[in-house]
Amino acid sequence: MNTPQPAGVASTSDAPIYAGLVEERGDVLAEVRRTAEQALRQADQALDFSLISADAA
Repeated sequence: MNTPQPAGVASTSDAPIYAGLVEERGDVLAEVRRTAEQALRQADQALDFSLISADAA
């Protein structure tokens, strides 16, 4: 029986070509995901208007 995998994660038996590419080149998809998450965090911080009070308007 197969163990459930998190979304976007393929086991080596399901995708042997992908597993080989990950070994050769690194997990590009995971790196892109981390970079996108970091960019979203930075954008949230840059656009945080919660510190602006109504008196400033």
